[in-house]
Amino acid sequence: MLRLYNTLTRSKQDFVPIEPGRVRMYVCGMTVYDYCHVGHARVMVVFDVVQRWLRASGYALTYVRNITDIDDKIIKRAAEKGVAIGALTEEFIGAMHEDERALGVQPPDYEPRATEYVPQMLAMIGALEAHGLAYRAAGGDVNFAVRKFPGYGKLSGKSLDELRAGERVEVDRDKQDPLDFVLWKRAKTGEPEWASPYGGGRPGWHIECSAMSASLLGKHFDIHGGGEDLQFPHHENEIAQSEGAHGGTFVNYWMHNGFVRVDDEKMSKSLGNFFTIRAVLAKYDPEVVRFFILRAHYRSPLNYSDKHLEEAKSGLARLYTALKAAPAVGSPIDWQDARAAQFRAAMDDDFNTPEAIAVLFELANEANKPGGAGAAGLLQQLGGVLGLLGRPAEAFLQGALPEGWTAARIEQGIAARAAAKKAKDYAEADRIRKALLEAGIALEDGPQGTTWRRA
Repeated sequence: MLRLYNTLTRSKQDFVPIEPGRVRMYVCGMTVYDYCHVGHARVMVVFDVVQRWLRASGYALTYVRNITDIDDKIIKRAAEKGVAIGALTEEFIGAMHEDERALGVQPPDYEPRATEYVPQMLAMIGALEAHGLAYRAAGGDVNFAVRKFPGYGKLSGKSLDELRAGERVEVDRDKQDPLDFVLWKRAKTGEPEWASPYGGGRPGWHIECSAMSASLLGKHFDIHGGGEDLQFPHHENEIAQSEGAHGGTFVNYWMHNGFVRVDDEKMSKSLGNFFTIRAVLAKYDPEVVRFFILRAHYRSPLNYSDKHLEEAKSGLARLYTALKAAPAVGSPIDWQDARAAQFRAAMDDDFNTPEAIAVLFELANEANKPGGAGAAGLLQQLGGVLGLLGRPAEAFLQGALPEGWTAARIEQGIAARAAAKKAKDYAEADRIRKALLEAGIALEDGPQGTTWRRA
């Protein structure tokens, strides 16, 4: 049985869906005012593997991941660039999709945009107001009254007094309590606005996800995910809004992936250690980046560095090297196989991808032995479950050619080396091999002849 760590209970639990055989999952997506960074890549890849494993386990999954396309940062960036807000968000939504495809991330079943669900947000705000949980402030905003919602703080594990003590934001005089948060923002001059019973304005950030998830998955669903930074206040506020408006339980299981660190420091623009996905992909193969992300457990910190990316590159090359003689696989995975069962046990233990990848390396060792074709086939199948090892081995191992080199030139070198060996001119053969290696091309001799790969 699948067990996953539930942030709400702070423990691993058996996963029991609300409806047998069916899973509904919502993941908080991107605010599209800039290119996606490595932290976004982790969210994309982690929950892509979660949805892949749920489907591989036989569940009928409905996966929703939203887009925030109206927000203070979006408005500010559009003004800075002198472009329309719609043009800005379309540009970065397109860039986000390019990054996802490069990383092998499958699209969600639904990708709602906040601006498409304003009527549903207003309906939820109206329900909260009717239940005495929302109030109209003197300045025109509508706020959520946190102290009127019993259980606020259950996701973060903190009491209201503890949360109040940690409040560092300057108190908004329109709020009855510093912890109250905005549901509807009064329109400012020059900003986009929607008509509402509260006057022209736009939704607050937190209400977006509550309204979109309820519209697409229902008022009560199975899994809600996102980055660790969203646990408080965003997800805490979602619980308060959704349960306050609808009553009953909002979500059964909460999943949060860990932070990305850069050389053991938290990634941030202020520290100058901030990397966009496309900047990283200009330097490393996208599958190497995906493999790097999956080598760490999703709840643990992920330490980004060139050293760790190079280690991931070497590790993935080992797996692809074992696939050189892999047979074409058309049959489904035999989960009774000992290695497949070991892989399944790892994935069923809170999506433990490091342990699952360890199984892949064991299969690679077996595949490199005589008679290892079966192990190579299973390696490719199980790698595919994680979105890995989907290319021909040679395509990955050879990669982009060094500057000034062509495949024909390399093959000429291989032929010249073979001729030197045939003539027993081993010094010349070694010289050719060394020259190719210095150019970044490694030769590998095998029963079928000599092949090459990027060193």
